[in-house]
Amino acid sequence: MLVLTRKKGESIQIGDDIEITITQVKGDQVKIGINAPKNVEIHRKEIWVEIQQENAAASAGVGDLFSVLAKAKKE
Repeated sequence: MLVLTRKKGESIQIGDDIEITITQVKGDQVKIGINAPKNVEIHRKEIWVEIQQENAAASAGVGDLFSVLAKAKKE
């Protein structure tokens, strides 16, 4: 993991098109601004984990559907 120190108003550049700017520091909270292309999904980590779990659960049912379809095709 790369750890960088930044102050309010300073930024971090990721690649050519993602910029993260520190907008406010208040107590133990830091507010950041993210400039990225619209096609880049940005989520808080806990939300991203939930999305991954829901996708895994949804795709488990697809495997069952494929086996049912394969059996029906043989008949």
